[in-house]
Order: sequence, then C-alpha cells, then structure tokens
Amino acid sequence: MDLGFQGRVAIVTGSSSGIGKAIAMALAREGCKLVICSRSCDRISGAAEEIRAETGSEVLPVEADLRIREQVARMVDMALEKFGRIDILVNNTGGPPPSIFEETSDEMWADAVSQLLMSTIYSCHLVIPHMKKRRWGRIINMASFVAKQPIRGLILSNTLRAGILALTKTLALELAEYGILVNAVCPGWTLTKRVEELVRAEAGRTGKPIEEILRGWAAEIPLKRFAKPEEIADVVVFLASERASYITGVVIQVDGGLIRSLI
Repeated sequence: MDLGFQGRVAIVTGSSSGIGKAIAMALAREGCKLVICSRSCDRISGAAEEIRAETGSEVLPVEADLRIREQVARMVDMALEKFGRIDILVNNTGGPPPSIFEETSDEMWADAVSQLLMSTIYSCHLVIPHMKKRRWGRIINMASFVAKQPIRGLILSNTLRAGILALTKTLALELAEYGILVNAVCPGWTLTKRVEELVRAEAGRTGKPIEEILRGWAAEIPLKRFAKPEEIADVVVFLASERASYITGVVIQVDGGLIRSLI
C-alpha cells in the first residue's frame, strides 16, 4: 500500500528513544524526511545516525527543550531552512513523575503543564500557519490510556493527558477547512523506559517485586502482554498518511484491549 509519504517532512518530538524514536523510524522507512528532537544532544544525534543508517532518510536532529517556546521556534525555523516545508507534526513527550494528589506540589504541577500541555501548544502554534499555507497537514498528539482510564499514582499524567485530548478535538474542528487533520493516539502499557520508571515507583510504594508488578499489569490486558513501541508507531504512520484522509478528531487506543469503556 502506497501511503503517500514521498517528499513529506515530519517533525517528531521526544524522539531519542521509546515510542517517539519508533515513530520517527517508521516514518523514515516510508520515505519521510525527518526533524527529531530531544533535550540531550548526544542522544538525539545518536538516534539520527541510527535512523539514517537503517532507512537512508534525511534526518535533522535538534537539541530542544520543548517547555521553552523559543527553543521550539528555533526547531521549526531549522526545519523550514533545511526542508522548506512541514507536513506532519507528531507531538510526543515523556511523562511527569508519578505521585498522588496530596504529595504533588505547585512546582510539580507547573512543570508538568509545561512538559505535557504547553510543549504541544507551542509546537502547534508554530507549525499550523505553515500547514495552512499548503492546505494540507497531519497533527498527531501522543497521549496515554490514562487520559481515558486514570490510574492511581499518576495524577499529573491523568489530568494533563486528558487536556491533550480536548486540545486535539478542538483543533480538529478549527483546522478541518484547511485540510489539516488532527488526531490523538493513546498507547497502553508499552515496553519503554517510562514503564520501567513507573514499575520501580510502584515497587517502592508496595514493596512488591518488579517482576510481580509487571505480571499483574500484563494480566489486566486482554492480549496478556505489553505493546512494542513499533506497534504504536504503525498506527501513527497510518494517521499521518494520505490514506487517512477522512479521519480527524479521533482518539485511537492502542492498548491491547485494556480500556473497556464504550466512549
């Protein structure tokens, strides 16, 4: 199936590892030119080299803290200078630290808002005008299953990922007339460093062995296993493609059946 990526340029944020890197790799395999970013220059440069070696795609690595609008603007300017266009924006960020409400300080809330919500808003603000000029664009906002089914100990992520879904739905309404499609993807439990962090936190809270916690979480998933990052990336690639031309304002769960709700 030709997904229509030849000549397209994609920005994938938070892409030095995990789901973000898998998305960047998958888009490159389909022929996309890439701009990838991370706060670590070494890590994002290493990811770029790996993607180039495996796919032959052009990749521009950028060191950027997405919480700072000026650094996001610099990334967008570098993308336009090198490639002359931006067709696809995948907003992906790491999660905030686990906590319960009573243990969450004002500073933790402010940092999480910057990390999850404002970073997405900055990227959209800066990229959308260029998509409007071409009357074509794809924006995919990465959220989490906790946006629809909150879990204990993730008050920051539960709250702000839900905000990302509301932003997605609203942008889809506002941008449809310009040919810009906006969707969100909610990964379930996925084999990444983020899950390792959450498992360690749960082990510290409960005193249970890490292996027991992993088995328990997997047992709650109908498919009885965690996702691979590549399985999340495949869904994002389709949403970014020409073939997804009538899909906008949608929230897609890629969670092995973990969320059972009808809505």
